[in-house]
Amino acid sequence: MSRERSTAGKQSFGTFGGVFTPSTLTILGVIMFLRFGQIVGQSGWLQIALILLCAKLITTLTGFSISAIATNTRVRGGGAYFLISRSLGVEFGGAIGVMFFLAQAISVAMYVLGFSEALLNVFPQLPLSGTAVASLVNVTVLVCVYIGAGWTIRLQYGILGILTLALLSFYAGALQNFDWAVLRANREPQFLPGESWFTMFALFFPAVTGIMAGVNMSGDLSEPGKSIPRGTLFAIGVTACVYLSMALLLAGARPREVLQDDAFVMLDIAWSPALINAGIFAATLSSALGSMMGAPRILQALARDRIFSSLQWFARGSKASDEPRQATLLTFLIAQSAILLGDLNAIAPIITMCFMVTYGTINLACFYESVTNNPSYRPAFKLSHWSSALAGAIGCVAVMFLMAPAWALVSMAAMIGLYRVIRRKEIRVRWGDVSTGLAFERARRALLTLEHGEYHPRNWRPIILALSGGAWQRNHLTEYAHWLTTSRGILTLGQIIPGSLEDHLDTRRAAEKKLRKFIQSEEIEAFPAVVVDRDLQEGLRSLLQCHGIGGVKPNTVLLGWSEDPDRWETFTGMLQLSHAFEKNIVIVRCPTEKRVRWEPPQGTIDLWWRGGADSTLMLVLAHLLTQNTRWRRHRIRILHCISPNGDADRARTDILSVIERSRIPATAEILPAEEPDETRRHWSKEAALVMIPFTVPQAEREEAQNFVRRSNDLIEGFGNVLFVSCTGGVSLATREDKRSSAK
Repeated sequence: MSRERSTAGKQSFGTFGGVFTPSTLTILGVIMFLRFGQIVGQSGWLQIALILLCAKLITTLTGFSISAIATNTRVRGGGAYFLISRSLGVEFGGAIGVMFFLAQAISVAMYVLGFSEALLNVFPQLPLSGTAVASLVNVTVLVCVYIGAGWTIRLQYGILGILTLALLSFYAGALQNFDWAVLRANREPQFLPGESWFTMFALFFPAVTGIMAGVNMSGDLSEPGKSIPRGTLFAIGVTACVYLSMALLLAGARPREVLQDDAFVMLDIAWSPALINAGIFAATLSSALGSMMGAPRILQALARDRIFSSLQWFARGSKASDEPRQATLLTFLIAQSAILLGDLNAIAPIITMCFMVTYGTINLACFYESVTNNPSYRPAFKLSHWSSALAGAIGCVAVMFLMAPAWALVSMAAMIGLYRVIRRKEIRVRWGDVSTGLAFERARRALLTLEHGEYHPRNWRPIILALSGGAWQRNHLTEYAHWLTTSRGILTLGQIIPGSLEDHLDTRRAAEKKLRKFIQSEEIEAFPAVVVDRDLQEGLRSLLQCHGIGGVKPNTVLLGWSEDPDRWETFTGMLQLSHAFEKNIVIVRCPTEKRVRWEPPQGTIDLWWRGGADSTLMLVLAHLLTQNTRWRRHRIRILHCISPNGDADRARTDILSVIERSRIPATAEILPAEEPDETRRHWSKEAALVMIPFTVPQAEREEAQNFVRRSNDLIEGFGNVLFVSCTGGVSLATREDKRSSAK
């Protein structure tokens, strides 16, 4: 059954020796020998069957998830840490790795103390204290593991043999004492005061949490993709049969009162009590060995992935077989420190919580791998499904809060804290994880929803195509585009390279790389888009036709103002093209274009109102600007010029009504003026930003040039200006607002 071979000096183990044996020995532990009788006595054999079914269901679902992940990737050392980090990412994997390592290390102390207590119970005449015996046993476990996994696995074969003899001794004695009448009497539950089905479940469940003992040996397995599923599920099945048969035999061999009161009832029932004592020693010692072997391998894998620089010393392995001896020494020291503390009752719940968090996260990883429909997720193990993985994760969380709600919260808080610490490090890993697949699936579903959903102008968001050229050369365009879209829209920085695509492929590739680097260095939320075309207008035509997907296509074109008369025809041609594609247009004019890090000047944001769609878009854009920290203190003014004989009160009422419906803080100024241009220059000469509506000029050359000249005259003396033209699709009011207005 077990296949062992040597590869480059490193021993490798098969299904039986590497996975089944350590998993079985950990599952059939102290609870089976010293607490199972009490659980059966209070729960009755019908309820204990339900407890066993629920506990094994959770571990089986987790086993399915472990098997699916293990057969989908090449498994290396690190056990649970490796499986989780390669699926959910380095943040989740690192957090689980740290918690699971500490839990395994402290578990060594728990098992060693259990062994020592059993030894002193059998040999009370020993002239040593419990701490001294535990320390000696801890040193013995260290020596066994330090020699190497090969020696320890062979030792576990012997321990498994002793455990088997102990169980046979119990079965022989229980069959001799079996009474059907006693079995019928122990059918129904009879809980002691303060106990219930839930407390019995919580007491029993730690007995079945040993399924990771074999997974932790992943780096020492010859074929982990085959050994982990087979060994783990085989161990779950065999131990389920053992526990179920023991429950029936205990319920039929002794009255309820004896089962409830006698922790050593198995000694009384067994054919040979000495073999039961040997089984208790074997169970505790094997669990200590399994934890002492597993914990260092988790720490070594963590160190080799360079998550924490302070752990690099533990990445080393022995020359001959790559044994994690430095990590083994640290595990020993942690276990010894816990032994010297003496009482681990306060620490025991958090250890169980760490195991449960690990199992739940493995199920979560398998769930995410399944639901994202990642083409690379092709596990050879076919029994796992996203629903079973989700059920396993929910079951683990439920068990945590059932067993110890306070410790469950502490464990989750610790994991979240570690996750955030690792995330802040921004570690770049050499493997892919489910996060990108999950993001892709969310984006895919969102795009389909937007494509088929009903659009309403109230839901308008800025999706801006900013023709920034080399964005690093025209910072003012990039800054305004970023301010208008941050956290609320989508920004694309577009660059058009005039010429032939065949001649400029390398230029285009280099420009896109440089633009992407600029976006990253400036911490701008944007996407790069670089095209090569005959001229600027044809390049814009290509972008407007092809850029975007589904309902996420640019609805606004942002470009810079042109002061060069030789480029006015091209400039107005681009405005006409954008208008023909029914895009909103925003033109940015700043007196000084090249700035290292542009800061808005002091003053107001002035909107020169004329009503209609253009003014609506201006007010929305002004509001978006003030949502940025740099513009938050800038006040919005709506300025409206009317003829000297105009109805100022009516104009003011209309604008105040718009402000009220839009819920955008702003003030209104109605300005009777014979010379509107002079009035605008007077009122907005100190403004931080002036927004002016405009109408796209006709295609005639003379009309285009006149448009630029008139606009230049209009903004003379102004600082920063945004020209705004709206093609529709933007609303300040909800349907309900409009219905109310109609009434």
